[in-house]
Amino acid sequence: MKFKTIFFILTLLLVSSCSKILYKGPGYRISKEQKLAKKAGKKIDKCIQENMSEDVKGPVPVNTKIDSIHVDTDSLKLDVFLSKNFSYQPFRNSSVEYIYGLFKKYLGRSFRKYKFTLFALEEPIERLVPNYFRKKEKFDESRLPREKERTILPIVQNENKRAWRPTKGLFNRNIALWHSHGFYYTRSKDRWEWQRSRLFCTVEDLFPMSFTIPYLIPMLENAGANVFLPRERSLQIQEVVVDNDLSEKSIGKGEYREFPPEKWQQGGVGFAVGSPPYPANLNPFLQGTFRKCLSDTVVSASVQWIPEIPETGTYSVDVSYHHDAENVDDAHYTVFYLGGKTEFLVNQKIGGGTWVHLGDFKFEKGLHPEKGSVLLDNKSRTSGKVVTADAVRFGGGMGDIVRGGRVSGKPRFAEAARYYLQYAGMPDTLVYRLNQDTSDYKDDYQSRAEFVNYLKGKPFGPNKNRNTAGLGIPIDLSLAFHTDAGIDTSDGIIGTLMIYSLTDAETLRVFPDGVSRLANRDLADILQTQIVNDIRKIYRKDWRRRALMDGDYSEVWRPNVPASLLELLSHQNFKDMQYGLFPQFRFDVARAIYKGMLRFLATEYDEDYVVQPLPVSHFCAEFLNGSDVLLRWKPVLDPLEPTAMPEKYVVYVQREGFDFDNGRLADSTTFVIKNLEPNVIYSFKVTAINAGGESLPSEILSVCRTNSPEKPVLIVNGFDRVSPPEIIAKPGFKGFATFLDEGEQDKIGFNFVGGQFDFEPHSMWRTNDAPGHGASHANFEAQLIAGNCFNYPQIHGDAIRSAGFGFVSCSDEAVMDGIVDLKKYKIVDLILGEEKRLAQPEVIPGNNPVLAINRNYQAFPFALRKKIREFFGQGGNLFVSGAHLISDLMSFPPDSIDNYMFARDVLKLAWQTDHAAVTGKVFCVDSLFLDRFATISFNTEVRDDIYRVESPDAFDPVGEAKRLFRYSENRFCAATSYFGDYGLVVFGFPFETIVEQSQRNKVMRQILQRFLIEMREK
Repeated sequence: MKFKTIFFILTLLLVSSCSKILYKGPGYRISKEQKLAKKAGKKIDKCIQENMSEDVKGPVPVNTKIDSIHVDTDSLKLDVFLSKNFSYQPFRNSSVEYIYGLFKKYLGRSFRKYKFTLFALEEPIERLVPNYFRKKEKFDESRLPREKERTILPIVQNENKRAWRPTKGLFNRNIALWHSHGFYYTRSKDRWEWQRSRLFCTVEDLFPMSFTIPYLIPMLENAGANVFLPRERSLQIQEVVVDNDLSEKSIGKGEYREFPPEKWQQGGVGFAVGSPPYPANLNPFLQGTFRKCLSDTVVSASVQWIPEIPETGTYSVDVSYHHDAENVDDAHYTVFYLGGKTEFLVNQKIGGGTWVHLGDFKFEKGLHPEKGSVLLDNKSRTSGKVVTADAVRFGGGMGDIVRGGRVSGKPRFAEAARYYLQYAGMPDTLVYRLNQDTSDYKDDYQSRAEFVNYLKGKPFGPNKNRNTAGLGIPIDLSLAFHTDAGIDTSDGIIGTLMIYSLTDAETLRVFPDGVSRLANRDLADILQTQIVNDIRKIYRKDWRRRALMDGDYSEVWRPNVPASLLELLSHQNFKDMQYGLFPQFRFDVARAIYKGMLRFLATEYDEDYVVQPLPVSHFCAEFLNGSDVLLRWKPVLDPLEPTAMPEKYVVYVQREGFDFDNGRLADSTTFVIKNLEPNVIYSFKVTAINAGGESLPSEILSVCRTNSPEKPVLIVNGFDRVSPPEIIAKPGFKGFATFLDEGEQDKIGFNFVGGQFDFEPHSMWRTNDAPGHGASHANFEAQLIAGNCFNYPQIHGDAIRSAGFGFVSCSDEAVMDGIVDLKKYKIVDLILGEEKRLAQPEVIPGNNPVLAINRNYQAFPFALRKKIREFFGQGGNLFVSGAHLISDLMSFPPDSIDNYMFARDVLKLAWQTDHAAVTGKVFCVDSLFLDRFATISFNTEVRDDIYRVESPDAFDPVGEAKRLFRYSENRFCAATSYFGDYGLVVFGFPFETIVEQSQRNKVMRQILQRFLIEMREK
């Protein structure tokens, strides 16, 4: 039978979404197929109009229209092609079945014998169901990788983690991602500026970075992946580069050594520092040379890079080398740092001529080869191959690319990708200089994707020349992480948009190896589904899932690997940003992205997967006997992920004056560290591991044993809070009131640009310089701001030791759940920092709320109050300090009676005010404690080492309690003491924020001595 397929354009008079038929002249007759198409068009258009929904879950997304209808009466086929909007929804087998049933219902009996197919994006909608959501036997093989097994070794392997290397995670997977835009030079204004507006205390150029750097990248790397960024990842603004081409103009100072020199030969063109700042397009990896030698099965040659570290701190370590097919794939690097040494194997067959990240390490100021250097030796499993050596970089540094006659003046991590890629040795005309220096803006967003292509190389190379060899790194996927613009005037959520592209630079629907670019949609769908589902279960069941959109965006059509662009939320919308500025939300979103990538890649390579565990909780460290310490903790189970069960744990130990070691395995939730030296502070952190990888670390606890006959002091860390700034939502005044409370960063903040100053919800955007509602100052942008470092037992313990006491420590959860008994101790130091219940977004959990940890941050939860009362009933002594400990108690009515009684009868306090002081100076009013009018200072400034106290409490003593300190500026009471049937000292400001260590030591000594005197008198 002759196959007859008729293309028919429906008449506007009958179907509003189609064009009318042209007049065909007298006697023209509409064919049978055309009549059927017109009839079907009417029915389908009715179905569309009656089932159209604003929600992309369907069944028919808004603005869906008919593109065309094909009818074949011979083969009884009816094909309906719908507009792109119809594809914005996620398709699943069940939803496809429902949609077909719905449309067939409207088509009625006259089309019951026809094979009916719905098309979106020129694909049958059943083909748009991602492989992950199908049964395995129904996978679409065309969108799966051609090579199922990776034969090439990872570019970097941490040998010290070999014992817990993930077997069902992301080992030997390579992921490229980037966090938005960055500081750039614009010719039209002749200035360096952000690419987006300063809104709600941040800017999009930095904001997504607060998801990737502290959370997403560590999660991916802990799952075994190597992660590549086209922007600087190090927050360290100091930089030292040590190179074989050392000169007086080298960045920083250091020494380069070869052993023995005669075994190392000149290799060819490589990196040299040259003369920064660098002019446009100068490639520092073409300015110098590299060195090479032959490999051996034993160490017979080595090179060492020894930096002169400008300031003690944490520095990223990046190595460079020349790659070649004749090189070893297991070049042996050793990093010597304050925690010992960490060994790496680097595959020098790939990835040369750029910076390759090894990790972040703590180094001491100065030149210290034994605890501050990188060593490369020639040991390999294969002899006679080539080992190459070039520069090693310590720290991220400041921007040093000249545009418009000047550098940016910002840390390199704040700059746009275009400038880092120049510094990282990327070829200009293929990667980052695609517009002949006419537009850094275009160069920047285009360069990120071409960076991915250059990493992978032929035939997936940069689109100007896909046969460019590149770096040979088999990149598995890329993600562009952005936040969108848009305002919901009803104070709702804008939500999450995901963008991908089914066509490439040549408008082909396949990758260079023939794999279908439907893999892009699979990746985008899996990521968006995971993100939205997790947010709905944890935070808001009404979180909006926006379109899953095929779009002509450079960051998704340029990459020659599976790629997606995430618009997580709107940085312009106040309600969205209440979540976006919440660090716990960032953690949960990052975990969702990691899980989405894990599921996509496991499906691509037909592998089982396991989700890495959550960080542990209820951590405690107590002495077992005179010189041993017992560590205990509890796993945190993840109700969202049944595979995320811990199997073992890793205990990391830090000896005072050094850094944490490489860890040791623990089979259970207890671990004993033996033979601690006296008068030395030891610190500990724990991670959970399984076949999927390693969790992020716990808080840090510390202990110190002394020869004192007194029992050790128990330090309880109750400072868990991480939060956005104070949220105010009133008619005509909405935003983040940093003047009331700046919130609490998780360890370190870098995306805060300045306080919001435009609180008028109807204030309109005019330009990036005048962005309307949410507009914020720029006085803190690109500064590192100390937050909650989760390491305060070490700071308190140092002062306790100076008074001659030993100490142990635990989390407040361990106390509240009875794992640690306060009554075993005579003296307890309770750290409350800036703990309080304010400043967190609204939580509207779904049917399965999973708030498994305390995100309330109450200073004195009921369980803790109960334990303190019991402790005082035994005559215990408590030192408690915190900025909000009384104001938090008195600010919430649900349990206000017990709160009030606890404050008055137990803490012996009457609350006066919060925001009690600005200067941070207090003076003593109790001559039995310190000299009368002796002053101490706590931090009220933005710093990178001590968090700022912007709103300390003031209170008056009740009954027999006495004042210890007053705030200097207004004479409000800042601290009290009570000695009766129990001992109590309360500070209205956090002890750990006292700026001078000598003052901390002096104050702690007096507190402990007073407790000791009172105990002896009882």
